[in-house]
Amino acid sequence: MTTFGRALCAMITPFTETGALDLDGAQHLAAHLVAKGCDGLVLSGTTGESPTTTDAEKSALVKAVREAVGPATPILTGVGTADTHHTARLTLAAAESGATGILLAAPCYSRPPQNAVESHLRDIADLSELPVMLYDIPSRTGVRIEPDTLLRLADHPRIVAVKDCSYDFLAAQKLIARTDLAYYAGCDEHNLALYAVGGTGYVSTIANAVPRQVRAVLDLFDAGDTSAAARAQQRLIPLTELMMASDLPGTVTAKALLSGLGLPSGPVRRPLLDADTETRKALRAAYEECG
Repeated sequence: MTTFGRALCAMITPFTETGALDLDGAQHLAAHLVAKGCDGLVLSGTTGESPTTTDAEKSALVKAVREAVGPATPILTGVGTADTHHTARLTLAAAESGATGILLAAPCYSRPPQNAVESHLRDIADLSELPVMLYDIPSRTGVRIEPDTLLRLADHPRIVAVKDCSYDFLAAQKLIARTDLAYYAGCDEHNLALYAVGGTGYVSTIANAVPRQVRAVLDLFDAGDTSAAARAQQRLIPLTELMMASDLPGTVTAKALLSGLGLPSGPVRRPLLDADTETRKALRAAYEECG
């Protein structure tokens, strides 16, 4: 296990019905997730609606969650933006707010070449007081952190982990074998597969709703019962597919399901739209199938 643990939840950001940041709800949800088996929490990532929360809200969220879960639970916060200077400001604020580490994606939209991506990530890591989890999610940023770039960045003393949403399983295995980077599955369908080839764990969206069941997959694998681990992973497939592969963002589906379970969630912020009634019913049925 790294500084961050192995079973991490990419936590939603609860809002009130009027769309304001719900810090009480965030504290309640964070404490619930930790009690149900999450080693740590990742705030203000993709699932946390980071593009539509302000810098002040991001800092307030970290402070509130830290108060709720205590000093021992790892908390990472997303700092990735399209602007290196803005990312630097968020990085400094993360340390002041009580984060354990930062989640750092490649800069989005401008699609910089790899030398510029590397320079951006290295500059932020140089600035950071905290360990860094790189976030390779080209479907969102428009650019990969290429394997060769990751190999070079692995020598940085504060770059310690990768959240892998590249869907390049071969590259992930090569980097696990050739570096000391802690590799985390960022796509729930890869949780067991990446762990089985030397990954460290996961940063899970579906863990917002089923934290205990997602963790059980790794626990069974560690206990040597690989067949049971596979069955536990398979039981999560219907929910994973509905939450992560239904043409709706995971934020939308996670909030819809949590709302039905009586857990803090609230609406999503525009331009996203809340899930419709039929989607909510399907999500609840898949949730019940998970036991």
